[in-house]
Amino acid sequence: MESERLKAILESLLLAAEGPVSADRLRDAVSEVPRKEITDALGELREEYERTGRGLRLAEVANGYQLRTPREHAEFVRRLTAVKPARMSRANLETLAIIAYQQPVTRAEIEGIRGVNVDGVVSTLLERRLIRIVARKDVAGKPFLYGTTREFLEAFNLKDLASLPTLREMEDMTQALREPDLAGSEAEGGQEDPSGDERDPD
Repeated sequence: MESERLKAILESLLLAAEGPVSADRLRDAVSEVPRKEITDALGELREEYERTGRGLRLAEVANGYQLRTPREHAEFVRRLTAVKPARMSRANLETLAIIAYQQPVTRAEIEGIRGVNVDGVVSTLLERRLIRIVARKDVAGKPFLYGTTREFLEAFNLKDLASLPTLREMEDMTQALREPDLAGSEAEGGQEDPSGDERDPD
């Protein structure tokens, strides 16, 4: 297939997709084209977007490819969508980092590292589909083991778990406004916003 036509088809497929699409899935959709031609065309698309300063970027996320808007356009996109970016509390962020780097990990193991009760935080991360239950640990009580999800990779713009950033980089990527944690109140389970969002000061 002619290169420009292939790139146009791949662009259409990625725009129509609900999330990242693997090279194999793209290969299935364009069955007459070898996989290498598809990956080469994707590489050319990525370079063209960046070179020409277009309003799209082709990112490798969650073991697939996805069209995204450039970071520098985020403020304009927010104005259009009028959706307030989800904020992550420091408790949520630290717990998510522990799960990401230690997975699979139990709730008790997370609490052993953080030193506080994490029931509410884990529930929030499950609701946001950033973590999931992957198995039960073969010990007394058979506690759940938690790991990260595909949505976690998408949220942090990661190709795979090997691309995990440091905790500081994760904090920068969320661009969140956080208040200092009160370890005692979190341990008592009464002070953290159950939605996981910090409240704006009056």
